Amino acid sequence: MSLAPSDAEAAARAAQARRRWLLTLPALILLFCAASGPLLVVALYSFLTAGEYSGVEWTFTLDAWRQVFWTKDIFDDVWRPADAHLSIFWRSIRLSLLTTLITLLLGFPTAWFIATRPRRNRALWLFLITIPFWTNLLIRTFAIMEVIRNQGVLNTLLLWSGAITEPVQILYTDAAVLIGMAYVYLPLMVLPLYAAMERVDLRLVEAAHDLYASRWRVLRRVIVPLVRPGLVAGSILVFVPAIGAYVTPRVLGGGRNMMLGNFIELQFGQGRNWPLGAALSMTLLLMVAVALILYVRYAEGEERDG
Repeated sequence: MSLAPSDAEAAARAAQARRRWLLTLPALILLFCAASGPLLVVALYSFLTAGEYSGVEWTFTLDAWRQVFWTKDIFDDVWRPADAHLSIFWRSIRLSLLTTLITLLLGFPTAWFIATRPRRNRALWLFLITIPFWTNLLIRTFAIMEVIRNQGVLNTLLLWSGAITEPVQILYTDAAVLIGMAYVYLPLMVLPLYAAMERVDLRLVEAAHDLYASRWRVLRRVIVPLVRPGLVAGSILVFVPAIGAYVTPRVLGGGRNMMLGNFIELQFGQGRNWPLGAALSMTLLLMVAVALILYVRYAEGEERDG
């Protein structure tokens, strides 16, 4: 019995779909085992009881999730807001947002400068922007440390010029962490902005000037709307790694100005509270997921609006 042409086409498409699934099955298994598997283990640990000497006990409880924002008083067993935890959350969010803002203020004119150079020269400028990626993150952080420490380059120049009479304490403060993260993540802001600015039709800018628009009005009403996708993408690329940063706050903050990444490591290390560390990790994951979902919805809206 022969199949109708439409039935034959449907059967061929179904067979092709099965072959595609079979071809992608090894990659899916590897992805599940290498990425989703450890994530599921961390999620499971967040619902277990902390062991006496680290590790976990296989007793289901929600105490770890409660300890993310609350702490139990050792005398009367009353749950109160965990001020130290909330302070670390606030510092992480605040420094991440400030890092995003600083990299935007520095990266926007930098990307515009590169995008408006002659095409034959842009590759050189992009090469200079990407040079920091050739060096290990820890080395770059130590380089910043040598610049801002009390006997570093910055204080030496200020003392030599007479601007200050004694070294300014920058290292081991929030300002030091902010400077280090802005330096580390600046290329992640410049590259998406450049990709968006390169496609801008400069004739629109010239037309705005011909219509007697001020420079500020041209920037606000013409350039920013055209490069908004790159601006949003760069902000996400900076904010997501900044909020979970570990190396830069650890070196430049000196262990006193902890962020979420350092706090999570502390729970799995000296704190020996693996469930709390797992719950903090999942909380950080949820925060990043919310940021990415907002970006995806924005991108879909931009695409829908043309």
